[in-house]
Amino acid sequence: MKSITNKVMLTFFLLFSTLTVVNAQEVIKDSVVAVANPTAPSGKKLKIDGVVGTVGDYIILDSDIDKGFLEITASGGSAKDVTRCQILGKLLEDKLYAHQAVQDSIIVSDSEVKGQMDERLGYMLEQIGSMDKLIKYYQKDSEEEFRTYFFDVLKEQQLTKEMQKKIVEKVEITPEEVREFFKKIPTSDLPVFGAELEVAQIVIKPKITDEDKKKVIDKLNGFRKECLEGSSFATKAVLYSEDPGSSKNGGYYKMTRKTAFVKEFKDVAFSLAEGEISEPFETIFGYHIIYVEKIKGQEIELRHIIISPVVSQESLKEAKEKITLIRKKIEDKEITFAEAARTMSDEKETRANGGTLVNPKTQDTRFELTKMDPSIYSQVSNLKDNEISMPFLEDVQGKKDYKIMIVTNRIDSHTADYAKDYIKIKDLALKEKQFRAIGKWFDAKIKDTYIKIVDEYKDCPFTNNWVKK
Repeated sequence: MKSITNKVMLTFFLLFSTLTVVNAQEVIKDSVVAVANPTAPSGKKLKIDGVVGTVGDYIILDSDIDKGFLEITASGGSAKDVTRCQILGKLLEDKLYAHQAVQDSIIVSDSEVKGQMDERLGYMLEQIGSMDKLIKYYQKDSEEEFRTYFFDVLKEQQLTKEMQKKIVEKVEITPEEVREFFKKIPTSDLPVFGAELEVAQIVIKPKITDEDKKKVIDKLNGFRKECLEGSSFATKAVLYSEDPGSSKNGGYYKMTRKTAFVKEFKDVAFSLAEGEISEPFETIFGYHIIYVEKIKGQEIELRHIIISPVVSQESLKEAKEKITLIRKKIEDKEITFAEAARTMSDEKETRANGGTLVNPKTQDTRFELTKMDPSIYSQVSNLKDNEISMPFLEDVQGKKDYKIMIVTNRIDSHTADYAKDYIKIKDLALKEKQFRAIGKWFDAKIKDTYIKIVDEYKDCPFTNNWVKK
């Protein structure tokens, strides 16, 4: 994309990752302790960890800046061109968001943070190898000290996230504002959108026999009985649950009635008393049992185990034969692809639209080639106009379906067009408006927030003036 797209997207990214504030307050003198370094030439001072900044009730240590560099490299980024001033700017941002979240009574429960911590620790341990290495990496003296530190970091991050959400959640954009945004973009700076495709699919789901279902239900009933007799539900979830998002954490989830779980799951979860284990029940994902650990008002903490019936080879064969026949009927002009999708596809989400897929990131029907899901790209990238893919078996987390796909429209790489690219332009305009809203929020809140920065950093070239000069 050309410069306007880069500017808007970069600005929006920086807004959520590096706080930029217009005003500032006082400078702390001598907050970082220093001693003479006998090994340094000319007796230069060796800095010892100390407070380099304060935002409300939050402090920033000099070592926090060092940890910022560690986080960049740990995530695979390069810290080559990153300065200590930039890291400090990011930390100041985080503290202001978190401070104001507390002032606004935004609640982040300890149980929610604990759930996130267990999940994140599991991933980190996979990457690093052991808790000892993790403790050493973060320069802590014990696992308890590391967990306390990491808990505080995650809680602050969640407060920041909730505060950001609150600032922009009511920002809306009108068609007239989108039009004005587009008109102000110089012709030479109009964004260039990459090649896109619109695709449709027909899905045939292999039939699952009653016998297959009974095997799973019996297994879950066995787990339930053992847990009621004293076995660990969490251990069962780790060993047997097919949910990759929770099995490593013993099937743990925290939820309210507004949490994005399917209705059947929520209905069962909120019907249980604390300590109760559900009977096996079915959702579109498979068969579950739920154990409710705690109930706190409208929030519950639970663990669950999910198992999906194993599809028989006979059912797979029947599904493949059925979709192969559908493909032949379309090629023989007996029926159109869209008509076949509406009348024969087993996928409810796309059936009404003639099989047309909706991009989950943009909520329109276009998929940019360079950003397309690899599973879709591999099937449609080489298709010619009106060519139908050969039937293929898709296996997602053990759920097997047969599919055929077709490209219904191709949009070549092009300079932004208001009519054709309205949704993308609207998204850019909305992000710019959100940016302005957060800027105004900064202007207002910084005046009411106690902020200090040590003398050593007062000349940092912050994007905005944290230190009033």
